[in-house]
Amino acid sequence: MMNLLRKIKISYYTYFFLLVCLFSGFIKNILIIYFICIFHELGHILFINIFHYKIISINILPFGGYTIIDKKINTSINKDIIISIGGIIFQIILFILLYFFKDKINIIDYNLLINYNLILLFFNLLPIIPLDGSNIFNLLLEKILPSFMSYKINIFLSLIILVLFLFFNISYQIDNYFIISFLTFKIIERWKNFKYYRQRFILERYLYQNNYKKIDNKIKNIEGLKKEVYHFFKCGKKYTNEKEFIKNKFFYN
Repeated sequence: MMNLLRKIKISYYTYFFLLVCLFSGFIKNILIIYFICIFHELGHILFINIFHYKIISINILPFGGYTIIDKKINTSINKDIIISIGGIIFQIILFILLYFFKDKINIIDYNLLINYNLILLFFNLLPIIPLDGSNIFNLLLEKILPSFMSYKINIFLSLIILVLFLFFNISYQIDNYFIISFLTFKIIERWKNFKYYRQRFILERYLYQNNYKKIDNKIKNIEGLKKEVYHFFKCGKKYTNEKEFIKNKFFYN
């Protein structure tokens, strides 16, 4: 537990945001939101530990939090989906706990907890990077499409949903603009990281013995690589496995 607490990193913006909420009279509201966000992150952390991945940091931001883990890209899609829905599962558990303990909670606080939990639950399901809905959507795509294509489709869909979110939430509420600015930044960051993601994905296929569920000999180029699928490339009249193909293409002059 102490080791986990040491990995919690609270942004300086978060401290400033809490100070503003304190003087503006919204401190109770924001503390309830943080409680829900932390409870949500515990769901991710539980399954991260179950699957023996290493947690790098647990980051608390003004409008939520996220957990960074140290793991390969080419890991089990199903495990990654379970980790992504872990926070959602915990939020549903929170609804159940609130129902059983509602007589012990102030009615105003109870309604705030229920309403905020519901809002955060549905918001987090939106397929916008870096929300859980986007991670789940991308992982489901990777079950049927090449990984690089899934990556790009996820970014494109995130942009579309973000524009729709902006259209339906145009107001003078400053928190909306902070959230939209943060989501826009993360989408741009994801796009800029594509080259790094691509290189790391390919390098992992060459260096490690990953777990594969299928074999495919119909792939034509490196862009068609899929997670959990071991590929054979047709080179002339013979087939070359993906490790040899990657070695010949990227490591030999």
